[in-house]
Amino acid sequence: MLVVHHLGLSQSERIVWLCEELGIEYELKRYDRRADNRLAPDDYKALHPMGIAPVINDGDLVLGESAAICEYITARYGEGRLSPVLGDADYTDYLFWFHWSNATYMATKMIGMGIAFSGGEIARVPFVAERAQRSQDLMERRLGDVPFFAGQRLTLADIMMVYSLTTSRAFGAPPLTDLPHTQAYLRRIGERPAYQRALAKAEPGMRPMID
Repeated sequence: MLVVHHLGLSQSERIVWLCEELGIEYELKRYDRRADNRLAPDDYKALHPMGIAPVINDGDLVLGESAAICEYITARYGEGRLSPVLGDADYTDYLFWFHWSNATYMATKMIGMGIAFSGGEIARVPFVAERAQRSQDLMERRLGDVPFFAGQRLTLADIMMVYSLTTSRAFGAPPLTDLPHTQAYLRRIGERPAYQRALAKAEPGMRPMID
């Protein structure tokens, strides 16, 4: 049995959504963050040597990292669905957005949040401010041209990107103002039954941050 360990308000939300989109059987174990520092509780940290979310078990397998888990689940349980292959018109765009989500984009967001948490202003760190603006511009242009990040259909690139645009903002990222195409995209995602089911299970009682 595939077991998804979900830490509240974390990237493991992606894995819950993926399982719902694929319609596969899985067991969800949800963990609340600690009240004193908002980090993972000790029992979650014990699941994997890195001590961070997400983590899955599949039999004897213990696997961490969002992208690795997405690829594993899709290959093992989803018959490759949501993963364009070489020769598909969307393949290279899929590769870019799938990897960009937790590389350049998430790294830029984390640096920005670190600056803000330490009392600084992103605008006073030019390379971070510039990269953040370029990221927003890049996403907005893309979503003005196609309905999903890889192209015409939902893929793992969307599974990876959406958390960074939605729930992660609970940690202080700026609102998505003046980004009409991005906001329209998130509304489309929010209408998906699988996404609604995933959020109801992963973050019960929380209003999805899709606007």
